[in-house]
Amino acid sequence: MPLHNQLLINGYTHSALKSEPTAEEWMQSLVDYIDMKTIKGPYAAYVDVPGNKGLTCTVMIETSHIALHIWDEPYPAAIQLDLYTCGSLEIDKVLSKLEKDLGLFDYHYMVLERSLGFNIVERNRGGYNGQIDTLFEPLIDF
Repeated sequence: MPLHNQLLINGYTHSALKSEPTAEEWMQSLVDYIDMKTIKGPYAAYVDVPGNKGLTCTVMIETSHIALHIWDEPYPAAIQLDLYTCGSLEIDKVLSKLEKDLGLFDYHYMVLERSLGFNIVERNRGGYNGQIDTLFEPLIDF
């Protein structure tokens, strides 16, 4: 049976992407960096609706999908990433690329193994520098 790993990341950035072409280029660079294969996309769109301003970028990969959301209206901007794969998952590579390229900080992440339900196999916090009082901590018991 193939793996069914889902990496969910919630955090913040001081440098929110707003450019659709830049987001698409970054998403493809992530796919390449973690040795996955694109089958469609990446596709990005910016939403300019008060209360929901931000960018969404998705890509279909050979083993499932990756979705990135950045809401730039609050400061610092909220950033979320969802990577689902039926293959291996290199969490440290994904996190380091988000930190280096997009300025991800004060984040929580969780890995679910979903072949037989929703089993949390890893959860952690990273990039905390005391800048904000995170919204996520009360929701997940670390």
